[in-house]
Amino acid sequence: MMQDTNRLFPVFLKLEKLSLLIVGGGYVGMEKLSAVLKNAPDTNIRIVATVISDEIKDLVKEYPSVTLIEKPFESDDIDGADVVIAAVNDIAVSSSVVKAANEKKVLVNAADKPDLCDFYLGSVVQKGNLKVAISTNGKSPTVAKRLKEVLNDCLPDELDELLQNMQIIRNSLKGDFQDKVNQLNDLTKSLVEKK
Repeated sequence: MMQDTNRLFPVFLKLEKLSLLIVGGGYVGMEKLSAVLKNAPDTNIRIVATVISDEIKDLVKEYPSVTLIEKPFESDDIDGADVVIAAVNDIAVSSSVVKAANEKKVLVNAADKPDLCDFYLGSVVQKGNLKVAISTNGKSPTVAKRLKEVLNDCLPDELDELLQNMQIIRNSLKGDFQDKVNQLNDLTKSLVEKK
């Protein structure tokens, strides 16, 4: 029997160079919007929802790249979007958003509906420039959240300083690509040695 495995391809998007549509203006919309703004605060975002919460309205006052449109979703709302998130607790609306996105060949995520998604939003641990995303293949966001807490606690805040120093060292190395790889491997070996 072949064991089920996670076949997702991990990617970090430069979301600030893309246009994002979030359909949903309630709790789920706020959750997805907050995650995007925390990771890529200058992303061009349109939020379309019949009703947009005061919480979202207050948050976006500090983000001029976010546009709020209070109206029911229509398939034309996807025009101009590179990525779509259906952030509603309504299977009919989610299905409508996914269908429209698929027809227009736009990547779509439907919150809490893994079977409808082209991609998932993982739990993220960030220490300065280090960013680790965790995926459970849509099986358990709770496990991903717990792993995020563990990693956040065990990864030292000084990792960003290490990364900055490694970039300086890497930029100063001489030789061809393989020489540089060997030198960096020698320099970083102590990071993984068991003591």
